[in-house]
Amino acid sequence: MPSTIAGIRAALPEGEREAFDQEVCTTDARNLLMVLARWAMHIPTELDAPEEVLVARLKEGDFSSVTFADETDDAWRSAG
Repeated sequence: MPSTIAGIRAALPEGEREAFDQEVCTTDARNLLMVLARWAMHIPTELDAPEEVLVARLKEGDFSSVTFADETDDAWRSAG
């Protein structure tokens, strides 16, 4: 995750940079961290394509390989 305004801007898709510049330049300083965090979420990652495939599969009702919370062993929660 980039840690500077310039780094976030450079990592964004080119088509989003103008809107990023406009919003960052007009945002009140008190809200800037929140705005930067939201824009950082727009940065494409390696996992975007596989996640999209997974979401599409889930929307179609295919829940194979999904483990629901009530089906897990809570042993991992033990500290000892």
